[in-house]
Formats: sequence, structure tokens, C-alpha cells
Amino acid sequence: MSSKSRKRARSISDDNRADCPFAITMVAAPSFENRDHTSEKRKRDGGENGVRGSRGKKELVQVSPFEPRGRFKSNQSMNLAYTVEPQKQWLDMTRYNSFVLNGYKYAHDEFVYVANDATIELQKATGKNPHGGSLQQSTDYWVAKILEVRASDELHVYARIYWMYSPDELPPGTVDGKKVIAGRQPYHGQNELIASNHMDVINVVSVAMKATVHQWIESDDDEVQDALYWRQAFNCRTSQVSSVELTCKCRTPANPDKTLVGCTNAKCGNWLHYECLLHDALMDVYERLGTELPHKSEKKEESTVKLEEDDQEHEHEHEHDTEMPQRPLTPTDSKEEDKTPSATDVKRPEEDGHHRRLSSRRSHSTSKAPTQTPTPGPPNSASQRSVKWPSTTKKSRGKKMAEEKPYQGLFQATLRMKEGPMAWEITDLRPNIKGGDRTWTERAACLVCKHLID
Repeated sequence: MSSKSRKRARSISDDNRADCPFAITMVAAPSFENRDHTSEKRKRDGGENGVRGSRGKKELVQVSPFEPRGRFKSNQSMNLAYTVEPQKQWLDMTRYNSFVLNGYKYAHDEFVYVANDATIELQKATGKNPHGGSLQQSTDYWVAKILEVRASDELHVYARIYWMYSPDELPPGTVDGKKVIAGRQPYHGQNELIASNHMDVINVVSVAMKATVHQWIESDDDEVQDALYWRQAFNCRTSQVSSVELTCKCRTPANPDKTLVGCTNAKCGNWLHYECLLHDALMDVYERLGTELPHKSEKKEESTVKLEEDDQEHEHEHEHDTEMPQRPLTPTDSKEEDKTPSATDVKRPEEDGHHRRLSSRRSHSTSKAPTQTPTPGPPNSASQRSVKWPSTTKKSRGKKMAEEKPYQGLFQATLRMKEGPMAWEITDLRPNIKGGDRTWTERAACLVCKHLID
């Protein structure tokens, strides 16, 4: 059983199409399903080791060059059994490791930009040749990975490729774990691609220039967002995408274009979405103050004086009850040290120790900054992943975006991360609130373990 490989959704018109007489047919029930290919050495072409299919045609096997960290729901591999038609003409051509186009060399296993209708029309309008230069609108080009190069002569050179999908091209009915999705998801970044086993054969004159594409390993790499990258794969045989790492209390994936904040508690180490932290902080303020109550900061000095006065009154009452001799109004120096607390003593012992531990963690974290990674873990890990803010207005709040936001228009908050412990700077936007503070700060806390974030 076989089926024709799907063409790209944005098909190239006949006027612009680079001539290519070959077509890929995907084998829906491949013979290799009964064999374990995990230990076999990967080959660029399974032609020599192909097997005869039910129709007598040789099935070629492409072992997937992509190894996503996530899993597919069916646990099926991305290895692809296929045939090329016309098969004899394809197999009779000579196989090469690379080809040279307009003075630039392209090799198998490299990523390339491939022209399409939009880019060809742009090139005609501007008269610019993209080869060797920078693509001003590279998002209009398709991206592919070269698997094999064959040619009959220098005028007939073809490349068998795997397409890299834009998240926008995920077809309806795509299975993502327990969900069925289509198109771009909130966790997909601006420069994100999706690896696939969607195979085609193209004429190499369609190649515009080389592309740089990295695999983003979420657990140990946060520097690939400046270039094209992929972390998920799409299996055309099953219409499934591989899973991505879930994070934060909301258990949704991270968008690499947006900020993640790391919990500094060594026993927790969770990464938290900035938007989730913001929502939680503003909800807490709204639940305390509502629409009418002013915020009044506690003054530690006044409470300290009150404690001192209460202690002295209690002391005098005790002296009167026991009929002890009267003491002078001004205690001696030694008694004053014993009975009069200082301002730094007016805190709970556990709170004092807690702040000392946070201070120690902050100094270690600072010294490790040059080698910080987004891996949650030991106390030395950084508390915030350094990433750029998105250039689009698309918001990714996961499940929390569906929740009500009664604080909108009443309060706003900004996370202060550079000076001292991490804290929210809250601004009261409510009109006609008499008394109280218009701005104040509150410590930021982990949504999972409730530990204050240093």
C-alpha cells in the first residue's frame, strides 16, 4: 500500500516551477516495520538495501536524521519507506555528495532556503540574486534539509529533501499528545521550525542559499533563538507532532521568545512563565484590596516603638503585683540591653534565617552567570532566563489566559529583577482612592513551592 507524498501547501506555479520529473510515493505499510533499525548505521539512500514491495517496486528506506527529545503518541519512528517515480531513471543517475550552484557549494545533510512563488516574484521585482547574500525576507522562503544529490549531467541535478515546516503549516487534524491541533500554537517562537519526514525531490536551481538551523534542547540550551531552530518533529505517516517539555504551574510549554523565571529553591527549581507570575501577583493584590480599600505600608519603626512601650508597661505592672522595690525610670545600661529590643530583632527567627539563605544564594548565582543554563536544579542556577521579548502581539498564557482578570484597569505590576531580591513594583490605578500608597513593592514567590524568589 502506498500513497503520494503531499506537496507543499504553497505550491509553485507552472510558470515559476523549476523542472523536476520525479515524485515521491510514501509507502503506508512499509516492510521495515517488522525489523528493528535503531542499531543500523544511517544511510543517505536505502537503494542498495531496499526491499521489493507488494507491487514489485523496490522500497527505499530513509532513516530519519532528526531525533526530537519528545515522543510521539504512537511511539512510532520517523523512518520513512518510499519509492521514487520514475524509479529506473532516478536510480540510473549518479549520486553525488554535493553540488555547486552559482559558485556556492551545497552538500547533503545541509539546510537550504528553497524558492517559491513569493520569493521568485520578489526577486523579479527587485532584480536581486539571493545567492551568497542575506535574505531580507527569509520567512518567505521554504527551508529544507538535503538528504541526497543525484544528477545525469550538469544541467539535470536533483536533490531529495525533507521539508522543515513552519508552525503555521501544521495541517488540521495534527495530534499533539491528547489534543488535536492545527497551525501555530502559543508556545511556538518566531524563529521556530518543525522537522518533518515530508519528502520531495527538487531541481537544485530552486535552492537560494544555505540556511542555519539548530536543534533546541530545552534542558541545556537557551542561545539558539537568534537563528532558526527546531525542537518538535512532525511525522507525516501518523500526522503527529512530538511532545515538548512542560513547565510552570500551568504545565504548558515555554515560548522561547518570552521570559521564564527560575525558582531559586534548590528543592523546587521550576521554571515559571512571566505571564503566570504576573497574573498571580495581581490577583493577590486584587483579592486584598478590591476596588475600594487603599494599600497602607506597615512602618517597622512605629511597631518597634510600640513593642518597647508595651514591654515597659508590662514590666511596671509585674513590679507592682509582686511589691518589688521601685526602679528608676531610666534603666541601667545592662538591663536596657536585656529588655529593650532593637529594630533588627523585631522579626521571626525563621524569617531572619530565611533571608540569610537567600542572600547567600544570590551571591553564588551572580558568580555563575556566564555559564547559566535554563536547567532547573542546584542553588547556583540562574533565576531568570535571558531572552528577547517577542516582536509580535501574540500572547501565550496557556490555561490561565482563559481566566478572568478582574484587576485590569485597577492595578499594574512590573517585575524588578536586577537590584536585590526579585520583587513586583505594584502601581494603583484606581481613581478616587483616599490615603494609602500609589506604588509599593512586594516580593515575588514561586507558584509551585511558594518560596520567595531571590
